[in-house]
Amino acid sequence: MATEFPDYLDVDYTDGEGEDPEDYPTIEDKLEKAIEVTRRGLEQYENPSVMWTGGKDSTLTLYFVKEVADRFDLEVPPVIFIDHYQHFDELFDFVEHWADEWDLEVVYARNDDAGRYVEENDLEPGDDIPVSELSEHNQHHIRDILEYEEDTFPFLLDTYVGNHLLKTVALNDALEEYDIDGILSGIRWDEQEARADETFFSPRHDPEIYPPHDRVQPILQFDEADVWETFWHFVVPETVEEYPDEGYVPQDYDDLPNGLTHEDIPVSPKYFEGFRSLGSEVSTDKTESTPAWLQDLDNTTERAGRAQDKEDLMERLRDLGYM
Repeated sequence: MATEFPDYLDVDYTDGEGEDPEDYPTIEDKLEKAIEVTRRGLEQYENPSVMWTGGKDSTLTLYFVKEVADRFDLEVPPVIFIDHYQHFDELFDFVEHWADEWDLEVVYARNDDAGRYVEENDLEPGDDIPVSELSEHNQHHIRDILEYEEDTFPFLLDTYVGNHLLKTVALNDALEEYDIDGILSGIRWDEQEARADETFFSPRHDPEIYPPHDRVQPILQFDEADVWETFWHFVVPETVEEYPDEGYVPQDYDDLPNGLTHEDIPVSPKYFEGFRSLGSEVSTDKTESTPAWLQDLDNTTERAGRAQDKEDLMERLRDLGYM
């Protein structure tokens, strides 16, 4: 960075403070705010990137990045995909396919040290990893930052140590390696209680915890139903040439118009199968057999299919740099 971060920025870290989705009552209000935040993020940061998981929220954020970059003659920054070694195979296929379709530069963030031990010892999810077998860098995080005292920890993403090493450490290492000062992410106020107080520009400036950077969060104001409305009436029609311009909402896995296949649609097939939130393959279940957008979004919990141990630790994990 040419000058000391964040002195060169002109962003309002209080933007969105005390707000919730009801402060943006129409889909047009939500879209307008998303475009505003995305544009400011792309213009203000010297080395921005986009957090992309292949899930609906990060893909929606990426859609806004692509639209804003095209409209205002800005560059689409690299996207960061965290490979935590426990993804659904379909998610990898989805990311690789659309990265190619959209000509994206993808940075694969991995905890190579932990991954190497897993592969060399042919571990399965749930098997134990000895702390002493990992690098000083990982041991520092385990012992000094997490204050974890056991000799081993399970190779599971949705646990305190596993999540921190496989996702947060991997992300922070990538932010440092690529000198990223602003990362656009797809978190939402309504998604999880620990995210309800976030702002559109959220500082992460403590060098003892993570490489100093900001989180830019264009879709905080969307709820789950808004996300799907935007997909079927804006994202997909504007991304897929053969899709009806007025939008079309599929009613089951095979209900795609005009002979289109799942490979043609920038929506993971897992959502068609009934998953509402995509975590690790071993600890995420579908909530119903109907597509995610047709389920009872108002009276059921979006992340109910996720391992609840990690959900209960969300506040602490976010203090350490988790998204």
